[in-house]
Amino acid sequence: MSTLFISDLHLSAERPHLIKQFVALMQGEARKAEALYILGDLFEAWLGDDAVLPDMTAPIEALKALTESGVPVYVMAGNRDFLMGEGFEAMTGAKLIDDPVVIDLYGTPTLLMHGDTLCTDDVTYQQVRARVRDPAWIAAALAMSIEERIKTAQEMRAQSQAHTQSTAEEIMDVNADAVMEALHRHGVTRLIHGHTHRPAVHILQVNGQPATRIVLDDWYQQASLLRCDRAGCKLIAG
Repeated sequence: MSTLFISDLHLSAERPHLIKQFVALMQGEARKAEALYILGDLFEAWLGDDAVLPDMTAPIEALKALTESGVPVYVMAGNRDFLMGEGFEAMTGAKLIDDPVVIDLYGTPTLLMHGDTLCTDDVTYQQVRARVRDPAWIAAALAMSIEERIKTAQEMRAQSQAHTQSTAEEIMDVNADAVMEALHRHGVTRLIHGHTHRPAVHILQVNGQPATRIVLDDWYQQASLLRCDRAGCKLIAG
């Protein structure tokens, strides 16, 4: 038995092959897992629990079938789908979890994050993140019509793409001090996160102890995952 971790799937109508791969995972290996963790950006955009678009139906039904089979699913909001709420939980049977959160992973306390809060060098991104996570902004967004939300999401996506193209890659990656601070603050020696789309296993030192930072891959090119069991964790390419 193992626990699976995935992140940054960015499911949308524009990538139907990824939706098929996600459904296949839910119907295949995930059925044998002890648990599944989705660490942010399951969808390219989640516009609110009352705004489920047609392309989201198959992934939602696949998640519901998985949880009904007895496999617990835990979902962390990312920077694309932070408007998920109780409605999403009811639709899927999944449980929304905080970012960050520490879990006991086969005896090893493990810190889970989406990863965007670690990218502290990207000041512009952090400012935008703070603005859209403000409860007043969220309330105003959810008060919009679905058509208005779609337009707003498209505009924000265009702004994000422009920012990405004009910003150095190292600025958009995690800050080493932010990583160390997170590990130290939570008293752990293992961190699993996504967001940066730079899959790797980094070996660190925290307070003189060996530590590990595991970065999940995105699904733009392949359906990748992290498989953990009592023997350890392994990144699996799609």
